[in-house]
Amino acid sequence: MGDRFRLFNFTHRDDYVVYLWVLRAMDRLRAVHRVQVGSEDVAAAMAELALAHDGVPMVDGSLRGRLDALAADGIVHRLEDASRAGSLERYRNRQSVYQFSELGYRAFTAVEDVLAARVRDANLSRLVFSDILDDLRSLAAANRAGDEEQVYRRISRLDQVMEDMVRRSARFHVTLGEIVTSTEASPELFLRYKNALLTHMTDVMAELDRHLPRLHRAVLDVEATGVATMLVRAADADDRPFLSPGERMEDWKRRWEVLRAWFTAEPGAESGAAELRRATRAAVSGVVALLRQLTEAQRGGVNRASELRHLAEWICDTPDEDAAYALAAAAFNLGSARHMGGAYDDVEQISPRATWWDAPGVEVALTPFRTGRQAGPGIPQPVRVDPRRRADLRREQIAARAAERRAARSLAERGPHGRALDEAETRVLLALLTRALEARSVVSGRLGSGDGSDDTVVLRLVPHSAGSSVRTPHGLLHLPGFALEIAPRAGTAHA
Repeated sequence: MGDRFRLFNFTHRDDYVVYLWVLRAMDRLRAVHRVQVGSEDVAAAMAELALAHDGVPMVDGSLRGRLDALAADGIVHRLEDASRAGSLERYRNRQSVYQFSELGYRAFTAVEDVLAARVRDANLSRLVFSDILDDLRSLAAANRAGDEEQVYRRISRLDQVMEDMVRRSARFHVTLGEIVTSTEASPELFLRYKNALLTHMTDVMAELDRHLPRLHRAVLDVEATGVATMLVRAADADDRPFLSPGERMEDWKRRWEVLRAWFTAEPGAESGAAELRRATRAAVSGVVALLRQLTEAQRGGVNRASELRHLAEWICDTPDEDAAYALAAAAFNLGSARHMGGAYDDVEQISPRATWWDAPGVEVALTPFRTGRQAGPGIPQPVRVDPRRRADLRREQIAARAAERRAARSLAERGPHGRALDEAETRVLLALLTRALEARSVVSGRLGSGDGSDDTVVLRLVPHSAGSSVRTPHGLLHLPGFALEIAPRAGTAHA
């Protein structure tokens, strides 16, 4: 990690602009397939750039030293090229050539991307959903037909489109959040583009609502053709030489799972498209709130800037310095300091002779710090209604109850003795036995019989001198002095 952060050292030097144009000159030579270049080649490229750009600095004889500094940071590789020496004297001198390292070129392009970024370029693409739908349908057709190259082309295009859509979405919402929350936003600029902004977000939400069910069905159609087969075909057509077949297979599997999670939701979770829709709706509400705030401020002529200007005028017009301090203290609530304190968890760590100035501070909860009141449990959170999860639980309960009834009918038909019970029958037997033991009565100093029942069968504890035993999956269950009788409950029918 330290080596990779070192790639950005040139941005912290005093002459970082010179280093930036040196790298731009090397990038210009790299674009015409001149990979290894010397210092004179870089100087010539910078001279060409100076003809088109006014900001190119003049580089004197220290160009080789700057290239060596870039090589020390790992942005470029320095190689010795003896073929460039035309004489023995030049051969004895160092004849170095330079070329971008792979990570160094990525660091340079990252800096260039930051310098070229414009806030007004942020947008959401509403036309991308129809392209994704067409690609999913074509992917299903290609996988069904066994066209390996077409499968690779379509799934690669889907991966690129999804990556671009996610990047655009994240950038747009971050930029919009800065506009809404920033106090330095220009009201005139915002009011000028408010209609276009609201229309843009509304169109994206309408397009997403229209395509989301179709995209969900298209993903399921692709899975119906065989996901494993599709991934094998994509990995076989992938021509990246530095990855093994297993690594390519895992890479395409990860990409497909990400794409699937965007348009299909698991139980109890939202899909990526649903989260995008929710974030866009919240952004629309924030824009409308900011628009209302700006409109009211312009209508009334009072905003934060005008309030501060009026306050400054009042302070300047006070008769003396004490009155100015008093007015400022009243305006900014400087006189109502709340003194708080607390005890350490381990009082032995702090010497009792230490003053409050020298002793370390005590952590204080945020609520008493802001309001002076003790922190409470807070208001109850709203219960999240999940009909899908509720339906799943209902189906599980119905299935469990049906299994209990089958086990109870098996006990009634086959009896509990002379055989080994299974897990389901054992659970039913123990539940009925518990109810029967709780219902036993004492007659003439002796325990009488007891009954335990449910809506299917009835279990009776009958006094018996020899007792009885039941074989369960966990061993023998002995019942001294009692025998078991299990019969269907009156009014129930057996399937």
